[in-house]
Amino acid sequence: MNVKPKKHFGQHFLKDQSICEKIAKSIVLKEDKESVLEIGPGTGALTKFLFTDNIDLKAYELDDEAYHYLINQYPTMSVINRDILIEDWTSVFENKFIVVGNFPYNISSQIVFKVFEHRNQVSQLVGMFQKEVAERICANPGTKKYGILSVLIQAFYNTEYLFTVDEHVFDPPPKVKSGVIQFLRNETEHLTCNEILFVKVVKTVFNQRRKMIRNSIKSLLKDHGLDDDLATKRPEQLGVLDYIRLTNLIESKI
Repeated sequence: MNVKPKKHFGQHFLKDQSICEKIAKSIVLKEDKESVLEIGPGTGALTKFLFTDNIDLKAYELDDEAYHYLINQYPTMSVINRDILIEDWTSVFENKFIVVGNFPYNISSQIVFKVFEHRNQVSQLVGMFQKEVAERICANPGTKKYGILSVLIQAFYNTEYLFTVDEHVFDPPPKVKSGVIQFLRNETEHLTCNEILFVKVVKTVFNQRRKMIRNSIKSLLKDHGLDDDLATKRPEQLGVLDYIRLTNLIESKI
């Protein structure tokens, strides 16, 4: 059975087995048996290195053709033919789990937001993204690539850009290079601020990233001003701790 990659699913099947193995070996396995969620396995190039005795693997594949291919190739594996973005992630595994995948490019950012949403259940992520997206997630404050995803993910995870993958190892080859990154859950259980407001603050200021903070948060402060050094900076100049402090300052004014 020959599964053809479909443009509307954003599929770029990975052909290079050595890269698949390298991704699988990048996972930090701390328990005798770890729960792993693979998103978008396609034809199972990465799956073959994950379907091992020390991994309890569940694979979500939305493409019907790829799904039927996978259940034929791996009849004893749990393959689910549903949309992982609308799935209740708390029902995927009872306990904490690791997210892995050569993610379809058109949903990769949405996957990251889902990981953030389920940060107390997702202990780790190892995944392939467009290089630009991967670099944005791992970017440091003070850089142009630093943005919403950088702040939200780095508040709860230690991120690392692992390696770059060239276009020619995919079918079809994408127009850009890809990057494999890793998130490892840090020790922060909860932020020392209102977490819902924290997300709102981060999104608000980065959606107006050319403005100083004092101008971009006017809609949040209503008629109140903010007399603090943070107000004179731009969004990319603030680290996670700065955003926590900014959130507390804003909450004290509203």
